[in-house]
Amino acid sequence: MKTETNNMAPPYRADQVGSFLRPQVLKEARAKFQEGLISKEELRAVEDAEIVKLVDKQKAVGLTAVTDGEFRRTWWHLDFIEAIQGIEVFDLDASGLFHGAMSKAKGYTVASKLAFPADHPFLEDFKFLKQAAGEHVAKFTIPGPNMIFYSGVVNSQKYADHPAYPTLEDAAKDIVQVYRNAIQAFYDAGCRYLQLDDTSWGALFSDTFREKIRAKGYDPDKLMKTFADITIEAVEQKPADMVITIHICRGNFKSSWLYDGGYEPIAKELFSRVNVDGFFLEYDSDRAGDFKPLRHIRGQRVVLGLVTTKTGEMENMEDIKRRVREAAEYVPLEQLCLSPQCGFASTEEGNAVADQDQWNKLGLVVSAAKQIWN
Repeated sequence: MKTETNNMAPPYRADQVGSFLRPQVLKEARAKFQEGLISKEELRAVEDAEIVKLVDKQKAVGLTAVTDGEFRRTWWHLDFIEAIQGIEVFDLDASGLFHGAMSKAKGYTVASKLAFPADHPFLEDFKFLKQAAGEHVAKFTIPGPNMIFYSGVVNSQKYADHPAYPTLEDAAKDIVQVYRNAIQAFYDAGCRYLQLDDTSWGALFSDTFREKIRAKGYDPDKLMKTFADITIEAVEQKPADMVITIHICRGNFKSSWLYDGGYEPIAKELFSRVNVDGFFLEYDSDRAGDFKPLRHIRGQRVVLGLVTTKTGEMENMEDIKRRVREAAEYVPLEQLCLSPQCGFASTEEGNAVADQDQWNKLGLVVSAAKQIWN
């Protein structure tokens, strides 16, 4: 069943961010592949089968837009970014990140001129999802352009030591072109609902990370305008019948997070200027602040992430309704939607929730949306 009529454009009243806990059979297949016990083709066959099952479950719970759960990825962002020409990936000591939950990670830097490859593997991944989705909407997620600009340029010591571009403006210009080409490529593959996931904005509303940005010689307020400009220019040539949303994330690794702080410091630049069709915003804890920053929203839809993916504890239906009413004091109710605050597994490790928890939470989102908007 669907929760929306086919003539309603996304984001939907009951929506989702996109990633799901990896099934054990998929984890085992990936481990065998890494040990050289099965081929890439054999791993992909397991991924295909599990994605089909996942899509069917999403349909059954009542979602209109379905995803592949990011089942083919190790990381929500790196798998996409490392396939872009000009990116160099390296091992990273991450012991100070995510409150000690992460020890080792992969970093990346812009090492040479950037370009979006015509054979980027995510294009085939999307085509498979679209086929599996059938009459449902195939929603696909990729990291936003500022993930490259911030982590691969501004916050990269490797880039500072060996800059690939003469100026930041030149780097930003090529990042914009990479995303324009990517958006068109996904459109040509049949994608009509694309989500940009972005944690880099979180560094601009976190006092701790704003100080780190200043220590590197950058003005976080000027950087904020550049972030907005890059996203605006990347999206401005999208086809008219393609919906692009952005998920502003505070980090999500094994139920931990990276950034604290409300949206107020970035609200004007982000909400009043950035030309996406909708914003997926985390509002599952006090770390996110209040709804007042939403006063800067123009005509975009706002998907309220009121249901946490970090614990299995279920939210109260009446509390959800109340908080939607509170948000409607700043954004008209018809522009609001509901979703979990993030995905359930931004990395293959997944959050500290049980498999059934994610379906219970999505079911709650669907039920709440029906009661609020029907």
